Amino acid sequence: MTRGNQRETDRAKAQKKAAANAKKPKESQATLQARREKDAEILREKQKKKEQEKAAAATSGGGK
Repeated sequence: MTRGNQRETDRAKAQKKAAANAKKPKESQATLQARREKDAEILREKQKKKEQEKAAAATSGGGK
């Protein structure tokens, strides 16, 4: 259980933070979709690199 005015100060802090976040512009669907596509491409590249490393390790004897 909170003591003293901690609850009120925490509430005021949360309201201030929410007000600051409300001022930020929201992403449009187009930029959001473009970011998702970019992130997906990066993940695909990482997976491809990981698979190549696994294949190289398998051919070289597993490394153990």
